[in-house]
Amino acid sequence: MNSRERFLRALARKQPDRVPIWELIINEPVISSLLPGKSYADFVEWIDLDGITTGEDQIYRKEGEYLVDEWGIRWKVNASGISYPSGGPIKEPSDLENYKPPDPEAEHRLRTLEAYVDRFKGERAIVFLSHETFEFSHYLLGGMQNLFSYYYKNPSFVHKLSEIISEYKCRVMQRAVKVGADVLLTGDDYANRKAPLMSPRQFKEFVLPYLRKAVENSKKLGVPFIKHTDGNLWPILEMIVGAGIDALDPNEPIAGMDIGEVKKKYGSKIAVVGNVDCSYVLTMGSEKEVEDAVKETIAKASPGGGHIMASSNSIHPAVKPSNYLAMVKLTKKYGVYPIDEKLIEEYKNKNYIAKYLD
Repeated sequence: MNSRERFLRALARKQPDRVPIWELIINEPVISSLLPGKSYADFVEWIDLDGITTGEDQIYRKEGEYLVDEWGIRWKVNASGISYPSGGPIKEPSDLENYKPPDPEAEHRLRTLEAYVDRFKGERAIVFLSHETFEFSHYLLGGMQNLFSYYYKNPSFVHKLSEIISEYKCRVMQRAVKVGADVLLTGDDYANRKAPLMSPRQFKEFVLPYLRKAVENSKKLGVPFIKHTDGNLWPILEMIVGAGIDALDPNEPIAGMDIGEVKKKYGSKIAVVGNVDCSYVLTMGSEKEVEDAVKETIAKASPGGGHIMASSNSIHPAVKPSNYLAMVKLTKKYGVYPIDEKLIEEYKNKNYIAKYLD
C-alpha cells in the first residue's frame, strides 16, 4: 500500500496498513533545521509523509511594509516568514458594487499544484487547501470585528460578499481537481480555545451555507473533503458534521476536542485527523512526552481505521524539530495495524493534555 492509498483509505473510514501521517502546514524554520537548503516538497519526500498540501498561487505587490495580494488584502510578514492579514479593500458596503475578485482562471493560479502533481501523483495524496467564506470575509473587511458588526447591521451585505468569495473558491477547487488534486480542504477557523467565535445561530446563518457549498462542490467532483478548524467546536460540531464533510482536522486537544470523544460520537460519519499538541508538547516537551502523546492519540483515534496522524494545528516555527521528527517516527512504529491491544488498553483513558489546561 503506498502513501496515497493509505491516506485515502483512512479518509474513507477504513483501515490501511498503518496510520497515515500528514500535516496541513510545515513552516520553513522546521524544514531548514532538519533538511537545510531543501524545499517543502523535498522535505515531505525525505520524512516520508503520506500527503502533501498546497493552495492557490497569488501574485503580490509591495506596498511599504506590506504585501498586497490579488484580492487587495494587505499582509504583514513576520521574522519567521508567517503572514498576517492587516487590512482589506472593502471599507463599507458600497465598495462591493465596484469590487472585482481575482480571476480564478488565471494561468498562474495552480502552478505549485501542477508541480506537485508532476512529482507525486499516484504516490502521495495531494491535498488542495482552499477556503469557504468566513476568513476571507473578515480579511476583505479589515478585521473580524467589522464582519461581526455587519452580521447585525447588514446581513444581506454579508451574504452578498460571501457569494462572491464562494463562487471564486469553488471554481478554483474545480480546477484543482481537474489538474490532479486528490483531496479538497478548507481552512477557515471557526473557534478559539474556549468556544466558537460566533453563536450557533450566527454560524448556521452566515457560515454553514458556504461550508455546504464547498462540500457539495467536492462531492460533485468525486473527491473527499477535509474541514480544518481550530478551537472548541462542540457547540457547532453537529452542524459541521451534518454538512457532509469527510474528515475533521485537527481536533485541538488544548481546546477540549478529545479526538477519542469525537471519533466515538461521529466516527461512523467522518474520519478524524490530528492531534498531537503543538502548543506545548511539540514545542517544549521531552521526547517521552511526545511518545506518550503519540501513543494516546493512536489508542483513541486509530483502532479500526479512519484516522490520519497530524499535529493539533501545524508544524509552526516554535515547534522543536527533533520533537516533530520523533512524532513521525513514533507514529510509524506504533501505528501499524492491527494496533497493539496492550497500547490501546494502557492509553485509551489517559489525557496527556490535562496538565497544560488553564
